[in-house]
Amino acid sequence: MQTKSVIVVGTGIVGVSTALWLQRDGFAVTLIDREGPAAGTSYGNAGVIASGAIVPVSVPGLWRKAPGMLFSPNQPLFLKWSYLPRLLPFLRQYLGQSRNVDHIAGQLYELLHDAVDQHHALADGTPAAQYITNDDWIYGYKDREAFLADSYGWAIRKKYGVPFEEVSGADLAAHDPALGQRFGHGVRLLRHGRIVDPGAYVAALMAEFCDKGGVFRKATITDVHLANGTCTGIETDKGPMTADHYVLTLGPWSGPLAAKLGITVPLESERGYHVEFVNPSITLKNSVMVTSGKFAMHSMTGRLRCAGMVEFGGLTAAPSKAPFDLLRRQVKALFPDLTYDRVDEWMGHRPSTPDSLPVIGTAPRADNLTLGYGHQHVGLTAGPKTGRWLAQIASGRGPNTDLGAFSPGRSTRP
Repeated sequence: MQTKSVIVVGTGIVGVSTALWLQRDGFAVTLIDREGPAAGTSYGNAGVIASGAIVPVSVPGLWRKAPGMLFSPNQPLFLKWSYLPRLLPFLRQYLGQSRNVDHIAGQLYELLHDAVDQHHALADGTPAAQYITNDDWIYGYKDREAFLADSYGWAIRKKYGVPFEEVSGADLAAHDPALGQRFGHGVRLLRHGRIVDPGAYVAALMAEFCDKGGVFRKATITDVHLANGTCTGIETDKGPMTADHYVLTLGPWSGPLAAKLGITVPLESERGYHVEFVNPSITLKNSVMVTSGKFAMHSMTGRLRCAGMVEFGGLTAAPSKAPFDLLRRQVKALFPDLTYDRVDEWMGHRPSTPDSLPVIGTAPRADNLTLGYGHQHVGLTAGPKTGRWLAQIASGRGPNTDLGAFSPGRSTRP
């Protein structure tokens, strides 16, 4: 194969994965980003390789619960009210997708079911492999009644073959003494994994790409140039750049360029929050989903990260205080004995589509430009597989999977 040049824009997990797969396939690859590896959501996520995260947020009945959640200081859903007029068109489609949960879950299963293997395929044999562990993903419930109240989601996972088993609170405590007396019931999702430091992991993958001859240029893309159904180049704040093929993985910042490229899928930011307790007195064996608060706890080197919350407020507003306060209160209620040196706070943007499915495929108005973004809560999990698919599309072979549900030109109207 004649070596072709590819520009990949974005150095989150999707962009770096794409660049590595293309490089291994013999392409000359240049990565572009305005900051560097894992500067956004790929850094601040919960760190779980969540193969079983196939149940979308928008499920039947959400529209009835959402108003009450928004007005409660103890619920993990927040809204900057000044943003509501701009959000409403997206929100109508988002809530309407509760009619399509089974379809969405099936497509997410196709994307996620082998996520741990995909991470190993990408990272094994490189320094990044040290950050991957194969661990169960634990859901902690107050009692079995609370678990049964979540039966809708667990029935969907069971239908698609996501492996899990119920465990008692005593079983959880025996498995990990740090969980003693914290939960009355639990679920162990099997064949999952963790990234023990997401930021360091993506940085190590980026270093591998550069060590093998890949090129990184720090620049901000400002425009794409189109002619006769082809991308003829991209414009950056450092000047124009050209290649044979282009891949855009800009996450929540994909919207303006996506519109020019003919993408019809709306995009919003689901703002996510984390607090990290530095030098904590408690270390968890597994990552834990605290179901009562809808947030994850993950022990990383020298810190305990607690991540979750959903806030709609756009890309430009400053972080809100209330989600941080809620996370702190919930952690204190669950772990009143936790001590630590300090707390670090972070807010980032999850790129979200109305149907909870990412955009993966060729741009409608440019046959040599491929897009991969919009992974909502599963960006880290799905990054390596999305990158493999994008590299296969760019190579002209295409994956052995029907990607129609992820098409950039699909309709998301319910």
